[in-house]
Amino acid sequence: MLHRPVYFRFTPHIGAFSRVILATAAIFAITAIGYSGHAAAQSQTGTGKLLDAVVGIDTQVPGNARTAGTLGTHRQGSGAVISDDGLVLTIGYLILEAVSIDLTTHDGRTVPAKFVAYDHPSGFGLVRALQPLGVTPFELGESDGILERSQALIANRLGKHEAQGVFVVSRRPFVGSWEYLLDDAIYTSPPNANFSGASLLSSDGRLLGIGSLFVGNAAIFQQPVAGNMFVPIDELRPILDELVASGRRGGKVRPWVGIYSSEFRGRVFVDRVAPDGPAEAAGIEPGDLIVNVRGSTVDDMASFLRAVWKDARAGDTIDMTVLNKSGQLRSVTVRSDDRRNWLRLNPSF
Repeated sequence: MLHRPVYFRFTPHIGAFSRVILATAAIFAITAIGYSGHAAAQSQTGTGKLLDAVVGIDTQVPGNARTAGTLGTHRQGSGAVISDDGLVLTIGYLILEAVSIDLTTHDGRTVPAKFVAYDHPSGFGLVRALQPLGVTPFELGESDGILERSQALIANRLGKHEAQGVFVVSRRPFVGSWEYLLDDAIYTSPPNANFSGASLLSSDGRLLGIGSLFVGNAAIFQQPVAGNMFVPIDELRPILDELVASGRRGGKVRPWVGIYSSEFRGRVFVDRVAPDGPAEAAGIEPGDLIVNVRGSTVDDMASFLRAVWKDARAGDTIDMTVLNKSGQLRSVTVRSDDRRNWLRLNPSF
């Protein structure tokens, strides 16, 4: 089973909902059951079922991998077949630094796969089956058109149930502690426990997004409502050919400084630094408060990342002002890097 990254733990417990929130969640669930059955009944496409294009993914990662400590060495999730030649779209953390990748098909077959690409800005990962899957691939939908209150279907190859009806409860940015920012993430509810790499499908069976996280604040109805965050499929369209051809998107590479941050009352704190990463080399320490980046005041995690990335590329120096735990302001120059140089990727096994 996938070991969840530490950032999954900082979420309100669903048991804290008020009566209003519980009633709302119950309505979601009841409607979802009906929608799921409807979608399944409408899912016949030619000789196979629509959901046959969902596959399970099992990966093995070495113990010395950079991500082994937070993501584990055995990772499980799902993926979506998106081409006739076995190209599978999933969430990138499932395949990062993997030395073996196996797919599980709808009929229980285990099919080996190879690493194709990982894209840190979106979070997507691609693998390719090494044997024919014999399924009809998903058509890519247009995630820009799925709005709040839209119905959708989550499909995965883990757990007792393969599909669950949900509502889109929010469209807004998502910022992650690992230098990750999506401008227009999709948030759904009720939550699905097997979200990693799950497929978000429209009522006509098109692929709208790939599951990334459980979140405690998918929406706010007096109190936070739990759900999942999906990476929109529209993030894939402009980069798909580049990912397949070279394993990454083209163009300049964003600078990476190796800071895992958190936000509290308009302040951004360093939770930890990547071992052997740029921030560690520059002397930045856990507990430091990031005050200024390249002349821009930092008041949330998004502004911190945008200041690092603006008009810069991997390898550029990033000037910062930090307040340490002793109350001293320090000017620090960080020599940024390409995060892929730090990861121990092994795409040829």
